[in-house]
Amino acid sequence: MLTLRQLVIENTRFNLNSTVFRFNNATSFPLNMDISNQSNDTLVAINQLTFYRGDRLIFDNISLQFQRGKITAIMGPSGTGKTTLLKLIGGQLSPKQGSVVVDGHNVHQIERTQLYQLRKKMGMLFQSGALLTDMSVYDNVAFPLREHTHLSESMIRSLVLMKLQAVGLRGARDLMPSELSGGMARRVALARAIVLDPMMIMYDEPFTGQDPISLGVLLHLIKSLNTTLGLTSIIVSHDVRETSAIADYIYIIDNGKIIDHGTPTQIQQSESEWVQQFINGDMDGPVHFHYPAPDYVDDLLSYAT
Repeated sequence: MLTLRQLVIENTRFNLNSTVFRFNNATSFPLNMDISNQSNDTLVAINQLTFYRGDRLIFDNISLQFQRGKITAIMGPSGTGKTTLLKLIGGQLSPKQGSVVVDGHNVHQIERTQLYQLRKKMGMLFQSGALLTDMSVYDNVAFPLREHTHLSESMIRSLVLMKLQAVGLRGARDLMPSELSGGMARRVALARAIVLDPMMIMYDEPFTGQDPISLGVLLHLIKSLNTTLGLTSIIVSHDVRETSAIADYIYIIDNGKIIDHGTPTQIQQSESEWVQQFINGDMDGPVHFHYPAPDYVDDLLSYAT
């Protein structure tokens, strides 16, 4: 059995072509070992869910399933409630009817302490990154460990450096968030999201505002970490090409309904005109460029008359 020092020495050499350290069971998985297919059971099940914001209907009796070890994408135009769905999964919001079951637990029926324990198993990459601006990169990643564990600072240091190495930013540990580029900040947020070794990670628009290089790095990281750590990933995005490149399954939602769902190939071959307009970015189609309005000429002349 390896000593802690030997584990640290071995795993701090981590890069995306070798191994990754998991604190929960002190096990290393080779990156090229695809463990995502070992379990096809459902980790998250959303059943006949209806949700309102005030009087506005956001979701109308929708049902979705997210399989363990898979990357599932939720796509659709802006303002369709994609981020709201993540909040429902995390128990921050409650539906009017229906259920959200995560790892066998009904999120909206369990006790608050149980919900908090369940949330520790959920990593979250916020759309803005949500780094704590007065803390260094190191302290941002260490924060969940200090809040939710009783580990020594030496162990926390080892784990933080391992996670930063995993995202290629171990050398940036002393920088402040204001000193990071947008892509670097997103990677630091990803290191923080995986530092407690969650069973799943939810990504809220991870590709927004990224330059081509940062975008490519994020795509590789999300796919590689999901496979290596056996994670279940849920990606909310309207970036069709990027998301389709790494997703195992896609749900497309609009106006409170699921418009279509399937593998990326099935979505590309969808017979729905709405889906084809969305994935191809066509101006003309079921979704009109102009908001419904009176006849243009009549509208212009109406004041004169």
